[in-house]
Amino acid sequence: MVERQPSSRTCFLCGRDNPVGLKMVWDNHPEEGEIRCTITVPEHFNGYPGIVHGGIVGAILDETAGRAVLLDGEPDDLMVTAKMEVTYRRPTPTGTPLLVVGRVVGRSEKRAETQGEIRLPDGTVSARATVWLARPPKGILADWEAERQYFRVDSD
Repeated sequence: MVERQPSSRTCFLCGRDNPVGLKMVWDNHPEEGEIRCTITVPEHFNGYPGIVHGGIVGAILDETAGRAVLLDGEPDDLMVTAKMEVTYRRPTPTGTPLLVVGRVVGRSEKRAETQGEIRLPDGTVSARATVWLARPPKGILADWEAERQYFRVDSD
């Protein structure tokens, strides 16, 4: 059964109320062990005309791989990125529907290793990342507490 993941209010990637954000929405696909999001990146996020800026590609992969821990978890399971390795295989086009996929490779109580990839409409992978996550420091958790009420699934 496909279940939508909650989104935040202000996040650059998923924030519903962020006027310059990408407003990404992920669905859990437990039978495949992955989360998925379809996104079309606007041209104003280019590095070269028609090509998504590499930093935006990295941010999309970071968020997707980080959210993979929510596939079989709760919002309290969210972690922060400790290390990320990105492989850019092909240019990622703007203005084109892209499938972004995340999965958990390994996990413990305090750490996780996850992966994310961006697929072009023909299934070709344009970029892939391996992300190592860790439990967030107490200060981040304290700041998150005030925003928790806004982390939810909105109806379409």
